[in-house]
Amino acid sequence: MRINANGISINYQIDGPERAPWLVLSNSLLTNLAMWDDQVAALQASYRILRYDQRGHGGTQVIDGKYSFDLLVADVIGLLDALTIERAHFAGISMGGMTALFLAQRHPNRFDRIMACDCGPASTPVSAQQWKERIELAGEKGMEALVDVTVNRWFPPEFVATKAPVLDKVRGMIRTTPFKGFAGCAQALSDYDLRPGLAGITRQTLCVVGTNDATVPGMEQIHAAVPGSRLVKLEGAGHLSNLEQPQAFTRAIQDFLKT
Repeated sequence: MRINANGISINYQIDGPERAPWLVLSNSLLTNLAMWDDQVAALQASYRILRYDQRGHGGTQVIDGKYSFDLLVADVIGLLDALTIERAHFAGISMGGMTALFLAQRHPNRFDRIMACDCGPASTPVSAQQWKERIELAGEKGMEALVDVTVNRWFPPEFVATKAPVLDKVRGMIRTTPFKGFAGCAQALSDYDLRPGLAGITRQTLCVVGTNDATVPGMEQIHAAVPGSRLVKLEGAGHLSNLEQPQAFTRAIQDFLKT
């Protein structure tokens, strides 16, 4: 389904009972709302689940130019307004996790509980250079050039060697992400800083991270800064921990939402 919000057409899907509490799910870079299939299957009996494709990803409109988290946050608020959703829980992974924390800082009245997963507190000169190089690679050789290098960065070798169906799904999402959408969001990831607002977050917050993910130090920093937050580490999981360990990931969210 698509709806116009914040000046673009946003692709979204809703599952679950009409009167259940709202839960919004936000995807990572180079994926789409299908990354949440396992979580929706497990949670849709208890929650009214809204998942959407971030700007320039999946079925959501691609706009030329550099994106920012100001824009990605405004997309979420515009989507909630367009669907007349007053309050919701919000979970995001990687880029979606940063989106979740910016929303908690800027729009606390719109959200109940925040779940930020496998993300970091701020960009760095090193990470900005890495994104620049990846944008240049995809611009020169196409999105196919990002498929295997991204899979091998996101998932541990033993998972890559044994989990073909999951990886085929991930490769398909990477391959079909529009270049301009990837480049726009990658530039948002190249220039952001959550740290000034973390201590002011008043929403109950869950941090989830795979122990094999490079974001572990950043997630620990976020957890230390957000008052009363919880940190769950999924042993052995890499960057997209919800795809690698769907049952453990979903259980962490369920436990947090029920407590």
